[in-house]
Amino acid sequence: MARSKEFNEEQALDRAMEIFWRQGFEKTSIQDLVDQMGIHRRSLYDTFGDKHSLFVQTLERYESLVASQIRKQITEEMTTVESIRKIFELAVYSDNTYPKGCLMVNTAVELSLLDNDVSQRIKSAFKQTENLIADLLIRGKARGEVDRSFDISELSHFIHNALIGVRVLVKITADPKEFDSTIDLTLSILKNNPSK
Repeated sequence: MARSKEFNEEQALDRAMEIFWRQGFEKTSIQDLVDQMGIHRRSLYDTFGDKHSLFVQTLERYESLVASQIRKQITEEMTTVESIRKIFELAVYSDNTYPKGCLMVNTAVELSLLDNDVSQRIKSAFKQTENLIADLLIRGKARGEVDRSFDISELSHFIHNALIGVRVLVKITADPKEFDSTIDLTLSILKNNPSK
């Protein structure tokens, strides 16, 4: 009869995600992971596979947590600008539960040119966020909140690139004025061209 696990897999994965988020993939050793996750080395390998496999699972977990957080915060009643601003605010203003910045952006900078599997996962995650922004813009067009002349694909790409920039900025400054001015300027493109 198989022994039941003596640890909570989801909690252990969250702990692994946090140390990868703080230190990056290369600087995190198996011993770091064992210590942070509070499990035996054998349990780590048996449950999550090798370091790379565990890392990919933490990226999946991160993506799931971010998507869930966004779904909870954005409501149907919000305007297009309010909804997209909320996405920026979630990226910038954290409660210090997790490390600063974005695990996906950190990973893109560290590994995207070196690890094709990870690169594809990052591209997929970025595309999902860009598609969400596009959906909000389409809804905004239908409501008359976004000028009908805009190309949704180009506009969502522009806004998503600004979002990635803000996710990098949060690692090097804590000045809310810098964040707010960047967000305001990005979203001003929507406010300056209301549909007639």
